[in-house]
Amino acid sequence: MIIKIGNYDYTEVWDGVLYKKLSNYPKISDWEIRTMIEFMDYEKMYGRKCQLICEDKDLLKTVKNAILEKEKFRNIPVPEKITECTACRYRKGCCTKFVCHTTSLENASKILRSGRLLSARRARNLTVKELTEEKRNAAHDPPDYFEYIMFTWGNCQAGDRLVMERNLGRFPTEQDLSSDFAPGVRFYFRYKELIRHPNVVFDGVLPLKIRDELSLKDWCMAVIVPDEWKQSIEQEVDASLSNRIIYLENDCKDIWDWSEKVYQKIEAIDQQNDEEKLI
Repeated sequence: MIIKIGNYDYTEVWDGVLYKKLSNYPKISDWEIRTMIEFMDYEKMYGRKCQLICEDKDLLKTVKNAILEKEKFRNIPVPEKITECTACRYRKGCCTKFVCHTTSLENASKILRSGRLLSARRARNLTVKELTEEKRNAAHDPPDYFEYIMFTWGNCQAGDRLVMERNLGRFPTEQDLSSDFAPGVRFYFRYKELIRHPNVVFDGVLPLKIRDELSLKDWCMAVIVPDEWKQSIEQEVDASLSNRIIYLENDCKDIWDWSEKVYQKIEAIDQQNDEEKLI
């Protein structure tokens, strides 16, 4: 795996390359160092070596020196907001109190029926080799990626974008993401709770991921469903989860507007829960 450190639009893994965006290039924060160390440790766990590339030689030296003392960075706390990626038009960064997993109506129905989130391998009952060879694996993700449930930060629109991409069979256009935007179902979790899951893994790219499966009853704080799907979803929900399902009207102008509306709702739910605990 190649790690390219630079002033990109955002951090992503694509076709065997980690494009590492820094919030203040060529300066690097301790948190950004921690994520790079986690990425290299994850890759090592699956037998892949990493090669560091950076045009700024001083920065490259800083990173290499930090790797030699990586234990110093293990417990660097996550910032309240990460500004490596500014694709969010409202928050101008990733808010880190919550994480979410976004999926289609069809998949959400299966998830709510079973009460569990499953990795792609378990959900689709295919081998990881078969999953890597599918056309939808455009980024050429390695086999182990399909053993995990993936999460984004709570205000991120990437999950909805991926749902649309898979529904359309192509990359969404600006029209797809605005006037034709159709949101997915979002499963929300508190970051500080989910990092205590016994099967949690940090790969330095996603906030976290969970191997194999995750119980909704034990971990999920809320499920955000577009209101138009209410009738389809209600009949699938187990009684233990019914009070966590929130139906929201998609009266938004685009994917970013929807993401902000959803995140404001999650913040309100969390505040209400805190207030109830004080009573």
